[in-house]
Order: sequence, then structure tokens, then C-alpha cells
Amino acid sequence: MDKLHTPEVDRLFEAILTLETMEDCYNFFEDACTVKEIIDISQRFKAAEMLKNGENYVVVSKTTGMSTATISRVNKCLEYGSGGYKKVLETLEKAGSSK
Repeated sequence: MDKLHTPEVDRLFEAILTLETMEDCYNFFEDACTVKEIIDISQRFKAAEMLKNGENYVVVSKTTGMSTATISRVNKCLEYGSGGYKKVLETLEKAGSSK
């Protein structure tokens, strides 16, 4: 995505990489995003995790409250995207983080 790769986005990601604690993350994202935006991203991440673990759309929808259209988009990213969800999920799994 050439539109995504900008100096401003690079700087944002550099800033995110400096966050060291969960509290740092909460503080930064509460300032940078609306509560709804944070919840939406967290639901998409939960959906990706559930789909990777073999759950079907109905279960994911009931658990997250997301529409099947959004779940389909997340699944498309899991299957054909740039690998972001998979990388993070695998890293969390290796670290033993399963909240």
C-alpha cells in the first residue's frame, strides 16, 4: 500500500515501538484514538485469533459482536494479507501469552 507508507506513518510506528509497558500503550492509544477505534481494532484482532484457531464466522460473530462482513475482511487479511496478524499471533503464542 503505497498510500500507507509515508513518513508520518513511519514516525507513528516508530513511536509505537518505543512503548514499553501495557500502561504506556493504554496512555498513548487513549490519547491517539477514540475508545471506539481501540475497541474496533481489538475486536478485529480477537476475530483474527479465533479464525486462526479454526472458529467459524457464527462463533466469531457471537463472541465479538462483529458483522460477518467485517469477519470476512479479517479472514481475507489472514489468508491473503501482508502477514501482520499471523506474525503477531505467532509471536504471542511463542511468548506464551494467551489472554
